[in-house]
Amino acid sequence: MFLGLDLGTSELKALLLNDEHQVLGTAHASLLVSHPHPLWSEQAPADWWAALEQVMQQLRKSHPVALARVRAIGLSGQMHGAVLLDDDRQVLRPAMLWNDGRSGAQCEQLTQALPELADISGNLAMPGFTAPKLMWVAQHEPEIFSRVACVLLPKDWLRLMLTGQAVSDMSDASGTLWLDVGQRQWSEVLLKATGMRVDQMPRLVEGSQASAPLLSTLAKAWGLQGEVIVAGGAGDNAASAVGMGLVKPGEGFVSLGTSGVVFVSGERFVPNPAKAVHAFCHALPARWHQMSVMLSAASAVTWACRQLGYADESALMADAATLDATRRTHAPLFLPYLNGERSPHNNPLACAGWLHLRSAHERADLAYAVVEGVSWGLKDGWLALDASKQPCEGLSLVGGGSRSPWWAQLLADVLEVPLRIHEGGATGGALGAARLGWLAVGGSVEQVCVQPPVQRVFEPQALEPAIAQRYSRFGEAYRRLYA
Repeated sequence: MFLGLDLGTSELKALLLNDEHQVLGTAHASLLVSHPHPLWSEQAPADWWAALEQVMQQLRKSHPVALARVRAIGLSGQMHGAVLLDDDRQVLRPAMLWNDGRSGAQCEQLTQALPELADISGNLAMPGFTAPKLMWVAQHEPEIFSRVACVLLPKDWLRLMLTGQAVSDMSDASGTLWLDVGQRQWSEVLLKATGMRVDQMPRLVEGSQASAPLLSTLAKAWGLQGEVIVAGGAGDNAASAVGMGLVKPGEGFVSLGTSGVVFVSGERFVPNPAKAVHAFCHALPARWHQMSVMLSAASAVTWACRQLGYADESALMADAATLDATRRTHAPLFLPYLNGERSPHNNPLACAGWLHLRSAHERADLAYAVVEGVSWGLKDGWLALDASKQPCEGLSLVGGGSRSPWWAQLLADVLEVPLRIHEGGATGGALGAARLGWLAVGGSVEQVCVQPPVQRVFEPQALEPAIAQRYSRFGEAYRRLYA
């Protein structure tokens, strides 16, 4: 048995997997995000641990026999967050999350001070990344910065609690702006440029390697028996790729999670900073990937549910799906930049909004506009990837938003690419984490990284010309407001 733990923004997921690729059990615990000031996004690491305790107790109650047979734990998690620890490994302040946008000025400073930044890190300086966050702390909270002995990413703080050791993996470390992504090691040049040192960084391992054993006290408390290895794990998107078996060059997926991602695996380090595309290490050795990221995807739909008074996302989707082609043509446009944007704009100050509203518009029109706007944003990201210029047999669709067949078909139409739904696609990160645990105790890539059965394929259908033209209007609206 293998246990996958996926620390997301809105919940922590746990998944039990056996060596026949059967998911025997799952558990979930909700998490809240704090926004104490505009552009700020924070969580208390203690809440992550409370959520982990909660899911482990759920699994111990529902699947005690399977839990006792766990040989390895894999970790997946939200990327870019900054957990600051002192010499005693105590948390110094709330963790700054991936969608925290306060460090825009520090990104500009870093870019000017280090012209070779993108060549080494594979990425532009963006407020979501970890390094600019530490620069912000140095300038605005100098007393706290002076006490920083170690910086950990969110899932790696959980690892510290699980094993007592500070370790990270290549894929998650790629999102810090401190990693030499081509060489797969910490860069002293990047660290020095942000006032940091190598000794403040965790030890690095590949995602499929063992990082440390689980503390025996925790194993006993949760009903695990014998030595349990904790794998290196991965950032959430690389873990999802492993969960879907998308590890060969050219294979990729679209993720409809809190953020929206288009991910394509590769065999080389190919940075493309000009289009705000991320070039990261994959979770497996000697493999990389490119990725475009929009900051508000399924989270924009959740936000719209609250504002428009829908009971849940399914109700919003059902209402939006009632629009015929004429109403879709005349629906408002929605810019989905609730938390700024990354690919391809790299603009933390971009804002969301409905445009071209008329008195004739109803709630369903606004609901449709939100889902369409997120889809246009993902098209922006897809076109920013060089892979989009090559023939594509299709992408997998993962994340909570993939549960809606209507949205899946709309997205296939918008991207003009077939989209596949796999079994377990909604829990790709946790499944991938469990698979990385399996690899860490001797499983082979060929044995472990297989693609789950395809449940359904959404073939792209030609959009009505008037609806297709809305993409041009969407892009023009951004340029008029922010370019």
